[in-house]
Amino acid sequence: MPLLNKLRSAVPGGPGGDPAAASLSRVRVALTLFFALDGFLFAGWVVRIPAIKQQTGASASDLGLALLGVSAGAVVTMMLTGRLCRRYGSRAVTVWSAVLLSLSMALPPLTGSALALGLVLLVFGAAYGGINVSMNSVAVDLVAAMRRPVMPGFHAAFSLGGMLGAGIGGLVAAGLSPTAHLVGLTVVGLVVTAVAAPALLSGPAPAAASTSASAGTAARSAPARLTGRTRRLVVLFGLIALCTAYGEGAMADWSALHLEQDLHAHPGVAAAGYSLFALAMTAGRLSGTLLLERLGQTRTLVAGGVTAAAGMLLGALAPTVGLALTGFAVAGLGLANIFPVAVGRAGELAGPSGVAAASTLGYGGMLLGPPAIGFLAEWFSLPAALTTVAVLAGAAAVLAYGARHASAPDRAPDAPVPARAATGERTRATTAR
Repeated sequence: MPLLNKLRSAVPGGPGGDPAAASLSRVRVALTLFFALDGFLFAGWVVRIPAIKQQTGASASDLGLALLGVSAGAVVTMMLTGRLCRRYGSRAVTVWSAVLLSLSMALPPLTGSALALGLVLLVFGAAYGGINVSMNSVAVDLVAAMRRPVMPGFHAAFSLGGMLGAGIGGLVAAGLSPTAHLVGLTVVGLVVTAVAAPALLSGPAPAAASTSASAGTAARSAPARLTGRTRRLVVLFGLIALCTAYGEGAMADWSALHLEQDLHAHPGVAAAGYSLFALAMTAGRLSGTLLLERLGQTRTLVAGGVTAAAGMLLGALAPTVGLALTGFAVAGLGLANIFPVAVGRAGELAGPSGVAAASTLGYGGMLLGPPAIGFLAEWFSLPAALTTVAVLAGAAAVLAYGARHASAPDRAPDAPVPARAATGERTRATTAR
């Protein structure tokens, strides 16, 4: 029994523990579930696109137009979600967006034409855009409250959820109809939301969780009174997010073709190229908190951009499959934490509006990447086109270095974040700066 009592007292919020820390931990777990659910549901939809195309009888061009519904719905909603978060709270918007996203998963199998598919994908895209902005807004508040740079961990959960959703989708594609699969995803989404929502909604308010006023809290309290400099900084961090999302979109659509067409890799090996990139990115995000604590935000962004640029140059121009795969893995490690940190910095400066602006620009980069690579490959070659990923990764590093003074007055953004004190008390170094 004495040992059990010691274990209980060691748990945050238990006897002798910190109830506030325990409450923040519950919010963190709940938010992690929402990030993972977002990636899981989106990947589950993506693997069913070919079956939905066949069901609706859509041509390739018709399908392309229908899929624009996702992009249109997401971009429009991202621009509006900041206002919704300020009015109703980021946590409530996250929960309701998750409900809408889960319900919208069941709609595509009910369509019989490309037009109907495009209309229901507007709903899907609206929910997807809403949950991405609101989740990241909650994450920005949580980073400030916990005094730890945990933002990359949430994006790692998104990546892991996507890998799980794609893997399960691939396994059940042969045995389940699209209707059964996507309705099943609706049920999973609603159950996860019901489980995670109470902890997310009942957590402490961001201002109450912090023991001292921070510049991030001040920015969130008055997002409508941004100075011109703050607006420019938010756009700058949005451009950094765009640069890295461009690479993610390009790798998703073109890495396998490059390996198979230009390096004559076996189709199975070619397909593994993006998987290796995604695994490396997930690993980088899982270690992102430690990296930020050791290096600080500016050094993490600059090092990530330089690493990604070197990796993509190797991946695009390597003469052998092995070297190209190595380059893709290095690029994934480099890009891993740029988007989360950039969105977090924008949120610190301008609250939900900053998250919305940076996310919209970042999402635009993901949409821009694949077609831009296609046009450049047509004009030049696919390897040459893929080098633009390296160019933009390098641009992200330059922009991040240029924004190195965009910080709160108490600590420079490139200063390493002190580790937790041995006594278990939370460090007072604000890690979201």
